[in-house]
Amino acid sequence: MDSFNFSADLASSARPLDHCWEFTVGSGHAPLALRADWQAQLRRCHQELGMQRVRFHGILCDNVGTLIDHNHELLYSFFNIDRIWDFLVSIGMSSLVELSFMPKVLASGQTTVFNYEANVTPPKDYEQWAVLIRKLVEHAVDRYGLALMESWLFEVWNEPNLRAFWTGTQADYFNLYRHTARAIKGVDEQLQVGGPATANNGWIEDFVDFCDREKVPADFISTHHYPTDAFGTEDQDTETTLSEVPRGILQKYAVETQQLTRGRSLIYTEWSS
Repeated sequence: MDSFNFSADLASSARPLDHCWEFTVGSGHAPLALRADWQAQLRRCHQELGMQRVRFHGILCDNVGTLIDHNHELLYSFFNIDRIWDFLVSIGMSSLVELSFMPKVLASGQTTVFNYEANVTPPKDYEQWAVLIRKLVEHAVDRYGLALMESWLFEVWNEPNLRAFWTGTQADYFNLYRHTARAIKGVDEQLQVGGPATANNGWIEDFVDFCDREKVPADFISTHHYPTDAFGTEDQDTETTLSEVPRGILQKYAVETQQLTRGRSLIYTEWSS
C-alpha cells in the first residue's frame, strides 16, 4: 500500500476559504427534478450548504415533453419545465440551464445515450432549433421577469467533444452554438449564454477564436474536469501539499485554462477534486 506524508504550517497566515462549490450543484436529468424527494434534498442543499444553482441534463428531451410532432405540426409545451423552474424560484435558487439534448422531432439521427434515450445528434434544421430556444427563453422571461432571468446562465449542450454526447463535428457544434446564442440574445442582450461545455478543458481556444472571429456572443466559458482526465498530470509528483489537493482543479488547472478565455469568466460546470 502506498504511504503519503502530510505536513501543516501552523505558523502561516490564515486566508479566506472561497466557497466555490456553492456556485452550482449537479444533478442527473430533468425529470428527477419533478420528484418530491429530489426537491426536498435540493432545498436542504440550498439552506444548509448555500448552493445557488442546479445543473442537470436533458431539459429538451422527449421525456420532458417540450417539443412533439402532432400530425406533422410542431407543438411546444413548457408545462414540465415550468414545474421544475417554479420550484427553483420558490426556494430562492436558479438553474445553470444545460440546453440539451435534441428533441427527436428535430434530430438528424437516432443515436442516443443513457437509459432515457437522450438523442445526441445535431439538428436536421438549425433554424428550427433556434425557434425552440427562442420560444423557451421568451417563455421564461414572460413568466419570471427579465431581472431574474438575467442572473440565470444558459449553457449550450454537454461535452460535445465526446462522441457519446455529440455525433457531429466541432464545426457542427459551433454552428449549434451560433444559432443558440443568437436566439437567446435576440430575446434580450442581457441574458447570459456560454459554452463549449466540453470534457477535459477541450476546444476552449478554438471556441474563443470562433466566437471572436464570427462575432458570436459568449458571456462565459464552461468546461469539465475530473481527476481521471489526462490534463496536466504528466510527470506529476505524488508528493504534494495538502492545500493543493481539495482545490487542485480550480486552483491549478483553471489558472492555465483561464488564460485562453480572453477575459471571459471560466466556469467548471462539472468537476471533482
